[in-house]
Amino acid sequence: MLQSAQLFSKSRASMPGGVNSPARAFKAVGGQPFFVKHARGSYLTDVDGKKYVDYVCSWGPAILGHSHRAVVDAICAAAQKGISFGVPTALEVEMAQTIQSMVPSVGKVRMVNSGTEATMSCIRLARGFTKRDIVVKFAGCYHGHVDSLLVKAGSGALTYGQPDSAGVPRALAELTRTLPFNRPDIVREIFRREGDAIAAVILEPVPANAGLYLPVPGFLEELRRLCDHYGALLIFDEVMTGFRLAPGGAQEIFGVCPDLTALGKVIGGGLPVGAFGGRADIMDYLSPDGPVYQAGTLSGNPLSLTAGLTQIRELQRIDGWKRLEKTGCDLEKAVLECIQGRPLTFHRIGSMFCLYFTPHSVCNLSDAQKSDLSAFGKFFQVCLHHGVYLPPSQFETGFFSTEHSPEDIQHTVKVMANALQMVGIH
Repeated sequence: MLQSAQLFSKSRASMPGGVNSPARAFKAVGGQPFFVKHARGSYLTDVDGKKYVDYVCSWGPAILGHSHRAVVDAICAAAQKGISFGVPTALEVEMAQTIQSMVPSVGKVRMVNSGTEATMSCIRLARGFTKRDIVVKFAGCYHGHVDSLLVKAGSGALTYGQPDSAGVPRALAELTRTLPFNRPDIVREIFRREGDAIAAVILEPVPANAGLYLPVPGFLEELRRLCDHYGALLIFDEVMTGFRLAPGGAQEIFGVCPDLTALGKVIGGGLPVGAFGGRADIMDYLSPDGPVYQAGTLSGNPLSLTAGLTQIRELQRIDGWKRLEKTGCDLEKAVLECIQGRPLTFHRIGSMFCLYFTPHSVCNLSDAQKSDLSAFGKFFQVCLHHGVYLPPSQFETGFFSTEHSPEDIQHTVKVMANALQMVGIH
């Protein structure tokens, strides 16, 4: 019996579903998850010694690849000085200034420990600042397991069971309005009906938890206009896209500035992290200066900030975003050639991508749900068997790093072509 199978059997006796996050359970693709022993560069190696080209990249943070020497050395050096202090450090100031200088909309920033904490805090702050209660979100956009936002969510909530999680009070769900992405007409209608009660509109500017699709031209601009007109706040959840698509994230690419931004993943270099920031007058509503309470014992942890700052500096040193775009173009060209004539749709922006098992265009969750999930699951398993680890759900986004080589891309597309043949996608 393989060691991964043995570990999964043991883990199921000790942990719900045998995992600590639902997307790791492989329920959407069948089979059982493998257990990792170590990772380096673009590769994972499991406990049975098998290597995989990794296109999950720890769900986004590993933008320099795994175990990058500069990041590992920096973490080790920081740990020698202390693990956690519970009082301010210069690293917190440096990270805040780094985010301020790179993200167009951020006047002030606060560190937290996860993307979920960041979005949760943004919602509380928006409600406190506007003195309103209703939040508008979009179907398929996942903002962490926040009660008021776990309504028609993406990611694991979309893949596993009911999108509306048990345990979310109906009273909270009733304060959330969930709309289809890329439908400005419907957004305008909800503002006409309830604009004076809407505290905020929150979205992933590039939704990456129902696969990956892009905002149509003018959509983000219309959200900005409506929020300004009705006095609501615009919140961008850039936990996925921040520092990955560009130094300033999606808001730099699309030229639309939100009032608040949630960040995570890349700014922690692979360690637990989150942050949120925005206009200074809004951020000053946070305690201790303002009436909106938010706190965290490990917020601004020195190891996480050291890893994140080192990763960002290394990306700047090697012109990492340019390198990622080159790899992305190569991957996109090869995949499009591979799927030509097949009933598939491929999306990519920067170092993020998704192969949808549908011939139709995908602009929102409803479009994504037309995908052939059974075919995707079989395709995933064939790729995994041949050493290519793609996200284990049709409704997740793939990532690559600066360590993914032309040889990795060539091997990956060859495996994908073989898998499509075996699945019968002609």
